Amino acid sequence: MTVAYWVPAAVLALFYLYSGALKAVRSREQLLPMMAWVDSTPMPVVRAIGAAELFGAAGLVLPPLTGVAPASAVAAAVGLVLLQLAASGVHLSRGDRRIALNLTLLLAAAVTVPLSAAAWG
Repeated sequence: MTVAYWVPAAVLALFYLYSGALKAVRSREQLLPMMAWVDSTPMPVVRAIGAAELFGAAGLVLPPLTGVAPASAVAAAVGLVLLQLAASGVHLSRGDRRIALNLTLLLAAAVTVPLSAAAWG
């Protein structure tokens, strides 16, 4: 069961480490070519989303890896599901119908929830 957890969890963690780090350190001008929604979002909110993504990535990996509160990986996966639901809503509200990446990440996080619960819950 743990191999089934680690495959999607590792992919999600890598993606969110990259995405969260970009949002946490890059300027609005640097983010705009990749993320059009940052033009109407206050930078503290963008930074907070980046921090949430970094914490989510850490929550998927560190607790199960260290054995310290491994059940918190379930909470991290649920948080990433909620994050992608909100992100999809933002894209759709702006008229952007390109949400394939958001739906893929949502599905991967949703699959990770029961796997983490079964492995460490």
